[in-house]
Amino acid sequence: MQLANIIMMPKYKLTCLLLTTLPMFCFAQENSPYSRYGIGNLIPTGNILNRGMGGISGGQTDPATINSVNPATYSNLLWTTLDVGLEYDGRNLKSNTPPGSYKSNNGIISYLQIGFPLLNGNKKAEKNNTSWSLAFGLKPITKINYKINNTGRNSIDSVETLFEGNGGVNEAFIGTALRIKNFSIGVNSGYLFGEKDYNTKLVFINDTVNYYKSNFDTKARFGGVFLDAGFQYAIKIKGGSIRFGGYGNLQRNYNATKDELKQTFTYNSTSGSPDAVDSVYENAGQKGQVTLPATIGGGFTIEKEHVLIGADIETTNWTNYRFFGQKDLVQNSWLAKVGIQYLPATSSSKSYFNFVKYRAGVSFGKDYIAVDNNLPVYTISIGASFPLKLKHNFYDYQYSIMNLALEYGIRGNNSNNITENIFRVCLGFSLSDINWFRRQKYQ
Repeated sequence: MQLANIIMMPKYKLTCLLLTTLPMFCFAQENSPYSRYGIGNLIPTGNILNRGMGGISGGQTDPATINSVNPATYSNLLWTTLDVGLEYDGRNLKSNTPPGSYKSNNGIISYLQIGFPLLNGNKKAEKNNTSWSLAFGLKPITKINYKINNTGRNSIDSVETLFEGNGGVNEAFIGTALRIKNFSIGVNSGYLFGEKDYNTKLVFINDTVNYYKSNFDTKARFGGVFLDAGFQYAIKIKGGSIRFGGYGNLQRNYNATKDELKQTFTYNSTSGSPDAVDSVYENAGQKGQVTLPATIGGGFTIEKEHVLIGADIETTNWTNYRFFGQKDLVQNSWLAKVGIQYLPATSSSKSYFNFVKYRAGVSFGKDYIAVDNNLPVYTISIGASFPLKLKHNFYDYQYSIMNLALEYGIRGNNSNNITENIFRVCLGFSLSDINWFRRQKYQ
């Protein structure tokens, strides 16, 4: 039957279009001084749906999206789902001493993940109200990107210092979840890998004496297997349900290597790039460990026919962070999140916008960077889920949605020398179909 093939073609075309355009979306002009510390600026871990509600993830679940923060939610997947998130980050830095401001833009892939139920069509599992699902994907965890130029004076002469750094942490994961009646449990495992490259260039400014320029460069790579877990429990109430959930991971040591270089250099008169003159110190291939701390979080949602409300609390023990045995300017952090979702649709609804899910949320807490006093963080968000198609026919087993979230965040306040105002536009596509990975019986 050619009709089946004709109807299925748009799904594959849209998927191929998304995958081929993802590399084009990545660009970076970000410059955040705070990313110098720890493992960089933390990227929000929730999917676009969750982030429209302040990031609540512990007790929230959706059958057509993948919530990797709490892997127990995989057990509620109804269809095989490709979930892709894109994000634009506009950042405005304001400094009190010296007074000034700086704007930067950054675009990233928030996540690329696939999930599918393993017991669809199993009559015994359906009778026992049991489900089992699998998910895997790739997502960034942190980002390091800063470039700071400072001019001052020491006991010898005027000095210009340039601080630069880049890198970040990513993870490739695979997870599974099992639901038996109202209780779900899930785990994620995979490979976490990161890099932290930073250097300091020192230039003495003098009209009569020619000093050598110096460069201090450190490049570190680390990685290893990680494991995190989560659970959810649902309680039926009149007209809806209450769902509790928790998630977390244990402290983990990752194997690392580090290259250190101290050298003198000059700037190339043609290209302007630094040319090495002499290596004062070089030590490549140093072995060590990077210790990432434990995180624990939990929350709940109350869901009725039209409204869902929820809240989360999350904390991370960053004082246990170590980089080759060294402490850093970090501190224990916490984050509270509150969110709401509204769906206007009733059995008689016909307007498209009655089937759009509208969301809003807030989050607030203390940042893990312990520089310039404590750094309070605040974020407000609004979002929505737009169905890509409302009507279905016999040959169309697809259910796909576009999730949109707008976030405005503040990092720091008047007591901090540097404050960051962050505006994010987040776009996600959840493409679901029961025919993924199934062989067509008719052509």
